[in-house]
Amino acid sequence: MTSMTGFGHGEHRDSRVQMVLEVRSYNNRFLELSINLPYGIKQLEPRVREYLSSRIQRGKVEFYLSLTELEDSSDVVVDHARVRTYTAALEELRRIAGIRERPTLAHLIGLEGVLKTVSRKDPEALWALVVPLLGTVFADFDASRNVEGRKTEQDIRKCAADIRERMSIIHAKVPEIEAKIKTGLRERFHELLGEGVDESRIMAETAVQLMRGDINEEVQRTQAHLESLQEALGMKGPQGKRLDFICQELGREINTIGSKSMMIEIDQAVIAVKDSLEKIREQIRNVE
Repeated sequence: MTSMTGFGHGEHRDSRVQMVLEVRSYNNRFLELSINLPYGIKQLEPRVREYLSSRIQRGKVEFYLSLTELEDSSDVVVDHARVRTYTAALEELRRIAGIRERPTLAHLIGLEGVLKTVSRKDPEALWALVVPLLGTVFADFDASRNVEGRKTEQDIRKCAADIRERMSIIHAKVPEIEAKIKTGLRERFHELLGEGVDESRIMAETAVQLMRGDINEEVQRTQAHLESLQEALGMKGPQGKRLDFICQELGREINTIGSKSMMIEIDQAVIAVKDSLEKIREQIRNVE
């Protein structure tokens, strides 16, 4: 079982660059990727997105990469066209104002866009450095998700065992329910009609009440869903959606049992089952 909560951190440093990479994730219904890259290598985002989406099924995933260049990888260049435009404008301004002084370098140097910084970063070379670092970080990230997942699975199994125990109590009470219905109806008929009660009428009404109060079918379906839960916990790969569906079915059956209950012992067992089922639901909200 894999949790949707994980964290991985790694660093790389050589003579040219220093990189710090982090991957963290939280529970989310679908896969949501947030990729944060330095401006100069934004074009690498599709590759990062493909790497993560091929390995993660669900969760809100945040990817951070900081990049510090240890040597200058940019050039300063002159924008020739802009210099010519500024020079012509300054000449025209000089004539209009009647100023003899001609434009100098000092006038031009402070004008916007005359000098430009052009990066010499090679995205392919940087990606070649990112890939092994990302592999190391993702391995740590995945390991943390697996550790959290094992803890979650243990808790779910414990809650499932509690549900099975309570369901065995309910199942043991099924014969008592039938006997209680039969005895109760017979006593009520005798109270109302005395000894002249029609036995066939008692039997017909008993059959109707037994159909209404019978929980044997719900008990059997609940046991089948618990077996499906056990199987799902042993499966590899994403399990969250399947476990959520099984919990919905378990909840439906136990609600029906509760609505038909005629005994305090069953009421108490139903409450305990609902409590354990809610704990499982809380746990699987963080399962991939």
